[in-house]
Amino acid sequence: MKLSGLSRQITLSMMKIAIGSALITTFGSFFFYYLWDKYWPNYIPSDNYITPSWPEWIWIALTCIIVILLAVSLAIKLSQRILEPLSAVAEGMRKIAEGDLHFRANVGDRSLGEAALLVDDFNLLAEKLQRMTEDHAFWNAAIAHELRTPVTILRGRLQGLAEGVFTPDKTQFTKLLVQIEGLSRLIEDLRVISLMNSDELRINIKETNLAKEIKLLTDLSVNMLHEANQYVELNLTTQPVFCDPTRIRQALLAILENASKYALPGAIRITTQLKDGFCYLSVEDSGPGISLELIPHIFTAFRSAKDNPQSGSGLGLAVVAAIATAHKGSVSCRISKKGGTIIELGWPTNS
Repeated sequence: MKLSGLSRQITLSMMKIAIGSALITTFGSFFFYYLWDKYWPNYIPSDNYITPSWPEWIWIALTCIIVILLAVSLAIKLSQRILEPLSAVAEGMRKIAEGDLHFRANVGDRSLGEAALLVDDFNLLAEKLQRMTEDHAFWNAAIAHELRTPVTILRGRLQGLAEGVFTPDKTQFTKLLVQIEGLSRLIEDLRVISLMNSDELRINIKETNLAKEIKLLTDLSVNMLHEANQYVELNLTTQPVFCDPTRIRQALLAILENASKYALPGAIRITTQLKDGFCYLSVEDSGPGISLELIPHIFTAFRSAKDNPQSGSGLGLAVVAAIATAHKGSVSCRISKKGGTIIELGWPTNS
């Protein structure tokens, strides 16, 4: 059996003690009897004298003391090497319990494999805990910020209606419904991203006529795009694919809403194609495109396309990424040759 790490170090220490004790006893005995025979030969007991003489008792006691000191010395050194990483982990746990999430344990001797791995695992756990805590604080602040605006508007409108400032007519109720729909959409986006982060986003994969689903959604989005002076151009494959049609429509709607806010008036080109076992759904607008430094962050929650907190919640494209991931696929963003933005989802057709 091949030994490694801590078991190897313990075995080597035991071997050192055993070999050291044998060498001390053997060579020490030769040296003891050599000196005794040379300088005090008259005091050497006869062969019939079985009980050790007093010099031999002294030598036996001295040998035991030396062997014990050797064993204790090696045991102390080994225990110090073992306790060093364990003490570092214990100190790290105390620091983290006190709120210092930046503390990391350090192990200088990596020959104790298991102990070194323990320190590495502790540091990995501390890093994840720090990241989760920072994400939790960020999400709390971001959610509070995003919910504050629609809730404040609703509160102001309702208070105005209650105090008679606003006339309770159809126009006022329509404005209230718009705010409530926006709030509901924000809550749903937050729910989708939260489920995705906890690996609990469930999708219903089935054979779908994707072209029919996309046509249905674009028909419902005509008014939204018309207000932005935009129109849809479709280039769709009619071959059935496997996906969750509800989630794909949700992702496409988020992309279209993003385009209606930030893209120039003109065509919104929606294309689907099957290639190498994947289905690709791409949406291309007429520009002005996204700055290259923002593209790596475009699918991050609470980062709007214009990187402006007032331009939107920044959740839409994060929802798109979550839906693509749930389909075991991916989403990408790039600039077209015409200067527009292309958002493309891809997922396996045999899901």
